[in-house]
Amino acid sequence: MAGLVILSAFLLGFLLPSSMADNVLYSGDTLYSGQSLTQGSYSLTMQSDCNLVLYDYGRAVWSSGTYNRGYNCILRMQNDGNLVIYSNNNAIWASNTGGQQGHFVLILQRDRNVVIYGCPSWATGTNTANSKGVVVVEHGRNDTSAAMVVVVPEGDEPQNRKIAMVINN
Repeated sequence: MAGLVILSAFLLGFLLPSSMADNVLYSGDTLYSGQSLTQGSYSLTMQSDCNLVLYDYGRAVWSSGTYNRGYNCILRMQNDGNLVIYSNNNAIWASNTGGQQGHFVLILQRDRNVVIYGCPSWATGTNTANSKGVVVVEHGRNDTSAAMVVVVPEGDEPQNRKIAMVINN
C-alpha cells in the first residue's frame, strides 16, 4: 500500500543545494570526521574515532559501534541507498540498504529518528499541471513512474518547504 510521507527537508537537492539542509544527507553526499547533521537538540555525528553517533541533548542514544575501527573515516549516502562508513576506502559499517540506483536521502527527523528514504516503487502518474507541487523525475527517465512530488506551499520561505514521496510500505 502506498503511503504518503511528509518530510521536513529541502527539495532533494534538485532545486536547492544540499548544503542548505542541516539535517539531510543526499545520495552521493559525504559526512566527514567531525561533521554532523542536526535537527533541534539532536545531532548525528561522524566522530574522529570513526564512530557514527546519534546524540539527544549531548547524550548518546545510538551508535554504529565502530569506535576506533579505523581512521579518517567518512560517512557516505550512496546512490544505491546504502549508508556506509569508510576508513581509508575500506567499508567498516553499512546500513545494508543497498539496492537499485536512484535518489536517496538520509534525514535526521524532528522525532529523533534517522531514516533513509528512496526511490518510489510505484505511482499513478496522475498528478495535474495545476497542482501546487512540482514533479521531479528521476534522472534519465522521461516519464513520471519514478517521480517525487515536491510540495511548495505558496508564500513559504525555502527553509519551511516540505517534500512528499509516495513509497510502498
